[in-house]
Amino acid sequence: MTEQQSTRAQNKQSRHQAILEALATQLEQNPGQRITTAQLAESLGVSEAALYRHFPSKARMFEGLIEFSEDTVFGLIRRIIDEDDNAVSRCEKIMALMLGFSAKNPGISSVLVGTALTGETERLRHRVSQFFDRLETQFRQILRERELTLTQAGGRPVNETANLLLSIVEGRLQQFVRSGFRQSPLQGWEQQWQLINTILRIYA
Repeated sequence: MTEQQSTRAQNKQSRHQAILEALATQLEQNPGQRITTAQLAESLGVSEAALYRHFPSKARMFEGLIEFSEDTVFGLIRRIIDEDDNAVSRCEKIMALMLGFSAKNPGISSVLVGTALTGETERLRHRVSQFFDRLETQFRQILRERELTLTQAGGRPVNETANLLLSIVEGRLQQFVRSGFRQSPLQGWEQQWQLINTILRIYA
């Protein structure tokens, strides 16, 4: 690739990023409202045609936000797993990671809980569902690995515990979005974790 080609590729990536950031900002500033491409283009000071030169549809823009979430969250989860071999600590860090990611990305949170996807394609809702299925699978794998190392294995509700942890994360995100982003998903988290920790002692 020549230097000129490299610069064009970088500029294209930069414009892609700018569009996704603008969409996330619009979702944050207009909670509960459907964002149109005209509104998005106006916020960027460009034409709708310019948007479609980078994304073939608005659905593809939403997919870009979901992909960003996947890459960021699961990349950090891999790091947590590599650096920490304690099952309970891993679960705590992953839950805190999700809540912190949500707090920093209100607009994306509305996509993940589905509020921003009203009227959009079913494919997007399926993509979000896959995101949370993957997160639950991660909890399940961590707890299953720990279960297999315990002397008295086989008696712990691994699947149910993983689903409970996911439900807590999803519930905190739902409250954040429902409050119009006023109630941080991290609000009261330290105290809540102490309660959750008592449940996870069976894996200690």
